[in-house]
Amino acid sequence: MKVLLVEDSASLRRSLTTGLKNLGFTVDDTADGSEALSMALTGNYEVIVLDIMLPSIDGITLLKTLRQNNNDTRVLLLSAKSAPEDRVKGLLAGADDYLTKPFSFDELHARLLSLLRRGTLRKNIDKIDINGITLDLQLKTLRCNNKFIDLTPNEYKIVECMFTNQNTIVTAEKLSEHISGQYDAVSKNSIEAHLSSARKKTKVSGGELPIHTKRGFGYMISE
Repeated sequence: MKVLLVEDSASLRRSLTTGLKNLGFTVDDTADGSEALSMALTGNYEVIVLDIMLPSIDGITLLKTLRQNNNDTRVLLLSAKSAPEDRVKGLLAGADDYLTKPFSFDELHARLLSLLRRGTLRKNIDKIDINGITLDLQLKTLRCNNKFIDLTPNEYKIVECMFTNQNTIVTAEKLSEHISGQYDAVSKNSIEAHLSSARKKTKVSGGELPIHTKRGFGYMISE
């Protein structure tokens, strides 16, 4: 399990690096935002533990840049800011989880394991094709009739969750967790809005997104 740790506190960075390595993680670490961005874009990490207050580039800007480049690596934000609006800002920027300082190492470990469990569905799959619509799990793209469909990060996460759970009813709660993590919720109305937008974009490319609503249960995708 390969982790990128981005933390400007030298003592905390050393402590977390040692603790994670002792648990069997492979850890690359840096204190600089610019260096972290380069590492994140070129490295093959399963999770990024990202402090918000960093030199060069702050964590939120770094995270937004990753998502704009279709990098969907799981990101756990670290911050001393615990106000709801700060958590919301981080999650809306594309974070999968948010942990406030000070925190226990055991809680950090538990949250990393939770993020890794959510990523196991796609480890051995590169592409999924359903009715001529292709989801590339490595490049984080959706294509129809050889045209790339420009999805937002949240739209992509919904499509990804559905494509990797074919012929299974996926609840709104599961989609919400896939988008923003288990500690914060995305409303059913927001999910419907993201789905509607993804359907329209697919239709413009000449296809039909095969995600169907199962009233009272959730959503299902099938060929």
